[in-house]
Amino acid sequence: MIDRIHTSDVEPDADEVAIAGHVHEIRDLGGLVFLIVRDREGLIQIVFKEEREPELFEAVQDVGAEDVVRVAGEPLESDQAPGGVEIAPTEYEVIDEADSPLPLEISKDIEVDLSTRLDNRALDLRKPETLAVFTLRSELITAMEEWFDDEGFVDIKTPLISKGGAEGGAELFPILYYNQDAFLSQSPQLYKQMLMASGYEAVYETGTAFRAEDFATSRHVSEIAMFDVELAYVDDHDDVMDVQEESLRYALREVAENAERELDLLDVDLDVPEDDFPRITFDEALDILETEYGHFPDDPTDLDTKGEKLLGEHFEEQGHPAFFVVGYPDEKFYYMQDVPEDDIASRKFDLIYKGQELSSGGQREHDVERMVEVMEEEGVETANFEFYIEALSYGTPPHGGYGLGIDRLVQKVADLDNIKEAIMFPRDPNRLEP
Repeated sequence: MIDRIHTSDVEPDADEVAIAGHVHEIRDLGGLVFLIVRDREGLIQIVFKEEREPELFEAVQDVGAEDVVRVAGEPLESDQAPGGVEIAPTEYEVIDEADSPLPLEISKDIEVDLSTRLDNRALDLRKPETLAVFTLRSELITAMEEWFDDEGFVDIKTPLISKGGAEGGAELFPILYYNQDAFLSQSPQLYKQMLMASGYEAVYETGTAFRAEDFATSRHVSEIAMFDVELAYVDDHDDVMDVQEESLRYALREVAENAERELDLLDVDLDVPEDDFPRITFDEALDILETEYGHFPDDPTDLDTKGEKLLGEHFEEQGHPAFFVVGYPDEKFYYMQDVPEDDIASRKFDLIYKGQELSSGGQREHDVERMVEVMEEEGVETANFEFYIEALSYGTPPHGGYGLGIDRLVQKVADLDNIKEAIMFPRDPNRLEP
């Protein structure tokens, strides 16, 4: 490995250090050249003085933006330098030169449309603000996995290639699997339930799902990062919501404590919801929308984007950035439906955070006979789900779970305008590269 330390580890008035990174900014003041070098941990200033180190001063005259350099020298305290420290160089080396001119400005906050940024993603990912987004993303995922590991959940990996989809329909991406027709996975839903029937009791997966919808919104992509959870021996859907609420609160708290620099870079004041997340029925949600906003979703069985946003405003005014909506009237066969003496239409819930749906979940149907009846009523071809029906036929405990969209969570935590900004290399109907 190249002899170096990260910029964040440079202490003023310490022994000679060596750093390496990209040239972020160059300021030539005649007899002085200020070089701002960037690595994944931040920025540091190198001060070249013609009278102090004439050979190094001469060498740095040819440096270009985004060149990869290594600099060794004496760290000195400086109130004007990033991080309060600068380096007086004794060694300087250009490891690799960058092409010039750059198609995307890195060091200055210049307005550039998202498409241009994504077309030049290799450069855009170098911007400190962009890097901060993906540091937050990593912190969120790590914190969630840590919570579930501590609670005894098993980390699983389910197939990304399936013979059929959990939800079916036109949202599937077809592929040729040797000599068979197959699809990219929409969800690990059926596999998670099979594991509950197998006795795993509590599982989670950080995975990928694919949706072939033809969309053009700021909150949808075709390749989705998902955090999926399933747990058995539940009393009802409230047990599942308890798990989601506690794990999300823990993850947000960890980010607030461990990613202060990134939050500052993004100018985000992250509010960790310490109070219980409100839980309202679907009918109560419709009543709030009608009474307070005069809004009626076009689909009477679901909330629309505007409805979620308005409900988000309603609850944020009361100090609740996150809340659950429970009991949707028209749901998939694997959710609990038509339960005798049940006071809601289904045990399906959505978690809405800052005005956007982050996850869907609920209590599943574990009574196979009742589930098959519902499948037949809905016109579902049971032959396509024989492996699933069979797995649940040998005794299955009451269970439930949810799938949380990681990309949407990052979008909301980092306060981004478009979900594609939360994904390193996003895929949508019009983008298959880089």
